[in-house]
Amino acid sequence: WLAANWENAPFMFLGADVTHSVVREENARSIAAVVGSMNRSATRYATRILVQDSIRDLEMISGLKDAVKDLLLEFTRNTRGKKPERIVFYRDGVSEGQFDHVIAEELLMIKQACQEMGDPMAEYNPPITVIVVQKRHKTRFFAVNPGETDRSGNILAGTVVDQVVTHPFEYDFFLCSHSGIQGTSKPAHYHVLVDENGFLPDVLQLLTYRFCYMYCRATRSTSLPPPVYYAHLAAFRGRLLLTDEETSDTASQASSTGNPPGSTLLMSDVHRDMKSKMFYI
Repeated sequence: WLAANWENAPFMFLGADVTHSVVREENARSIAAVVGSMNRSATRYATRILVQDSIRDLEMISGLKDAVKDLLLEFTRNTRGKKPERIVFYRDGVSEGQFDHVIAEELLMIKQACQEMGDPMAEYNPPITVIVVQKRHKTRFFAVNPGETDRSGNILAGTVVDQVVTHPFEYDFFLCSHSGIQGTSKPAHYHVLVDENGFLPDVLQLLTYRFCYMYCRATRSTSLPPPVYYAHLAAFRGRLLLTDEETSDTASQASSTGNPPGSTLLMSDVHRDMKSKMFYI
């Protein structure tokens, strides 16, 4: 139904992830990636890759406001001046102890990016839904009836659990959106931190499940929504773009061998024509 009303109310899916350096050194920096859908079918994404100025292993994204604003401008160019009327933000890699920071900092930066996009006389403030996706947990589900399993004996793709084992008062649910090929399927744990769009739980769960069929590398459903996967791939590709100020070595060599003490890490600029392409696939 979102796509059916695209002409009157275009929407945008955002995805964000942060990857941390495996080399423990003083000047190690994390890389963040933010992706945004650019078309009606949410199959084409533009990307912005950011070097984080903060200390290592901090999951919050600095520079998110400028990245989102840049993606919004790219969106308006692709839609002949239309701005998204709804935004759904899938955030990966955030622990429960950092949920307050996502709401207080990252959601605020997205709203600031939207405000800077609007006409000064008419404030632009689209409703935003913020969903944190977690895969690092130990929850597994098994079918009571052996006839309700797939060929590998796992629960069926599309199984949703949103009561009993979920949080007593927060908005979360488990979704196993893929069919397990080997071993026990691990469902993704979704935490809906903010829902200004007012999605009904069943609608949001179905939207997320069907979204998992749209990952361009797969011909079947995946365990995570495409914006999360694309942000993850873009962040890892961004690490290859890191270069040292004092050397001409490639970023891949620097990340594997370490960097000289006191050196400064820089990000090689992605060509402007490639920023709107999914070059990390």
